[in-house]
Amino acid sequence: MIDPAGAAEEDEHDHDDGVVEEITVQATRSRRTLQNEPIRVEVINQEEIEEKLLMRPGNISMLLAETGGLRVQVTSPGLGSANIRVHGMRGRYTQLLADGLPLFGGQASSLGLLQIPPSDLGRVEIIKGSSSALYGGQALGGVINLISRRPGEAPGGEVILNATTRDGQDISAYGAMPISPGWSASLLSTYNRQSVQDLNDEGWIDMPGYNRWSARPRLFWDGADGSSAYFTIGAMTEQRQGGTLPEGLTPDGQAFAQNQDTDRFDAGLLIEQPVGGWGMVQVRASGVHQSHVHRFGDLLETDQHQTLLTEVSLSGETLGTTWVGGIAYQADDYESETFPSFEYTYEAPAVFAQVDQDLGEKLTLAASARWDDHNRYGDQFSPRLSALFRNEPWTIRASWGRGFYAPTPFVEETEAAGLSRLEPLMGLNSETAQTASLDFGYVYGALEIGLTLFNSEIEDAVRLQSVSADQVRLINISGKTSTDGAEASLRWRRGSYIVTTSYVYVDADEPIVTSAARRRVPLTPKHSASLVAMWEDHDRGRIGLEVYYTGTQPLEDNPYRSESGSYFEIGLLGEIVLGRYRLFLNLENLLGVRQTKEDPLLLTERSPDGRWTTDAWAPLEGFVANAGIRIRFGE
Repeated sequence: MIDPAGAAEEDEHDHDDGVVEEITVQATRSRRTLQNEPIRVEVINQEEIEEKLLMRPGNISMLLAETGGLRVQVTSPGLGSANIRVHGMRGRYTQLLADGLPLFGGQASSLGLLQIPPSDLGRVEIIKGSSSALYGGQALGGVINLISRRPGEAPGGEVILNATTRDGQDISAYGAMPISPGWSASLLSTYNRQSVQDLNDEGWIDMPGYNRWSARPRLFWDGADGSSAYFTIGAMTEQRQGGTLPEGLTPDGQAFAQNQDTDRFDAGLLIEQPVGGWGMVQVRASGVHQSHVHRFGDLLETDQHQTLLTEVSLSGETLGTTWVGGIAYQADDYESETFPSFEYTYEAPAVFAQVDQDLGEKLTLAASARWDDHNRYGDQFSPRLSALFRNEPWTIRASWGRGFYAPTPFVEETEAAGLSRLEPLMGLNSETAQTASLDFGYVYGALEIGLTLFNSEIEDAVRLQSVSADQVRLINISGKTSTDGAEASLRWRRGSYIVTTSYVYVDADEPIVTSAARRRVPLTPKHSASLVAMWEDHDRGRIGLEVYYTGTQPLEDNPYRSESGSYFEIGLLGEIVLGRYRLFLNLENLLGVRQTKEDPLLLTERSPDGRWTTDAWAPLEGFVANAGIRIRFGE
């Protein structure tokens, strides 16, 4: 992890010529390098992406789960779906982007995270805290921007074959090449499968099975005058199986299949053109179409989601002032053949602006604001202020932002159980939040130390309320959902050796729906920590040890306990290089921690919202080993 709170440059080890590469951040729109960016941006570089790729080649969940301050939370043990919580804020507030485009939908579904392959990523940019001033109402809690790999000057590629001890297989093929002067292209094709697993022989599938195919071609163009263009299309299809086994029954004596078929098609473009030697025009556009067929027992739900983005902006730099302004139009459409009363069409034309001002060599101030004219929730104003102070070896950043989120029928519970027991939405207000952070970084030789203090307050948070034994509704709760916390990191690098440690403290509480009292936010550990030690030689291989600690978590509607236990996860990774071939072996969760060793996953009776399982507070798959081969071609 390259953290601007510490050393802001990419490691020299990543480059054969030993020259440090300056990273120009895409997620903030300011065109500043990482070390000069007032907004705190964390970057996962390609070296770290490759490490996580060996652990889970099929999706990006582990890549993000092992990043400090992020928590990948399983939302449906029946389907294996998950979302990303940033500093304790619920996953629906996190915006997932691909090269700055919402190619996974405006509100990425909980399965979207598990359907994104990492094999063609060059880096990942993470902004924690409200980013509505940059990206509108889907980025209330933060932004994760997945940056694609750029083709080199010569053709190259890689094939990855992987298999797991839980009968899972992954095949990934990536190729890139120049086409003609200025033009280049890449293509990623993947196939992933997992067989169903009932690990404690209760007739319920603990690890859902799936078959997934995906393909993503990309086309790049770079002009001699600084202009550029990027085009992509993507296609993915998946069939996922969960719930009871054919011979299994729920406690009411019935079979309950929980399946989902997904088809997604998307397209996006990004065009940049210099203007008169003083500015740059940028055009961004994308469209996404997703169709789902859900099965919950005897009920079949079919729906379609469409997302559209068009945006034009103008940016430039004058006398130490970097500025950008533009207009945007976002649309999010949901159609349901089964429950048409939940259909919605959100449209939000917007204007935005951002200014970064250097005050001498040590101090930079930034201000950004966005105004959205939402057709359902009215005018929304989202400001953000940031400051950077650099006095080597110290770096200090401060940031405050405010944003909004437009409620939909989809929260974690309805993503898991469907809409059959949800009352039609009535009288909901938009959710709003303000977030703040203060970052300290210190660099001493090979040692980097970072400390972040953060706070968030959400008003009108949307929560699920039980109406009867088989009916629920969504309401805005009164009072604030508050989070205070700290994130500390330490990184030491000497030659081929890297040691990274982190600790995250989160104190989050919220009002109780049925009373004026407050409670700790469920599934939010107050303490978590990690230790990663890695030896790597690009010509020989790598060996790594990972230790992760997750503290106790408050639980909701769990008949077996009100608080989870704490646990450690330990992993070992090894890779050996044999010319163009790389053999790898990964041992995950060596202690075999598994939630169903402690309590049943199945509830004694179906919950009012329709779920048959408790929330997942620990790993569900236990110990898993995976091994495979990477075959590289060309450069």
